[in-house]
Amino acid sequence: MTPAPAPPSAQNAPDFSHVRDWIFDLDNTLYRADNGIFAQIDANMTRFVARLLDMEPDAARRVQKQLYRDHGTTLAGLVAVHGIDPEPYLSFVHDIDLSGLLPDPVLREALKRLPGRRFVFTNGCRHHAARILERLELADLFDQVWDIRTIGFVPKPGPEAYDAAVAAGNITPAKAAMFDDIARNLVVPHDLGMTTIWLDCQSDWSRQGPEFPVASTAHIDHETQDLVPFLSNIGI
Repeated sequence: MTPAPAPPSAQNAPDFSHVRDWIFDLDNTLYRADNGIFAQIDANMTRFVARLLDMEPDAARRVQKQLYRDHGTTLAGLVAVHGIDPEPYLSFVHDIDLSGLLPDPVLREALKRLPGRRFVFTNGCRHHAARILERLELADLFDQVWDIRTIGFVPKPGPEAYDAAVAAGNITPAKAAMFDDIARNLVVPHDLGMTTIWLDCQSDWSRQGPEFPVASTAHIDHETQDLVPFLSNIGI
């Protein structure tokens, strides 16, 4: 097994000694954004819209992206505008090939060293999250998965989503850290008192979506492009 990077000296390590609840986004956060997993989901969202609205792919993609910008997720937009049942959508868009996603023993060791509880908080589906965590061999490390159902189909970055998650996990925000590849998803957690970490994965998806809230440097306590060395090197 490849060892995790050695921690730096205590004086240089970011101080996370106050954190007892570790909250991670799923897609493009617990796996690399360039591995093609989310690209499959994105393509399926366009296919679903095309079939639902009897559109050509290019037109359906424009509609899908507008729904995402206006409502926070494509699903939220389809529910609000077209009144769809969420379950067939969730099943369809997450029906993807995970054969290219391999176990990550170094990430596993970095997560295992974190004291306290670990959670996944996704705008997606818990069944998709379970498949991802099983492929990565991380499922046993997480106490709960909060998905779009947990938050009443009101997605991040809406404040109601975080209220639901905090309640589901009985979270004390001042003792929690949240990791997400979308900076605007860290605005509300920061305002609640969580320590926020932006995983800048350089993906197009992280730059799309709603215009508000606008994340500034004030909302992001830490920034990294690689989750493993960051987790391995923090002071706990």
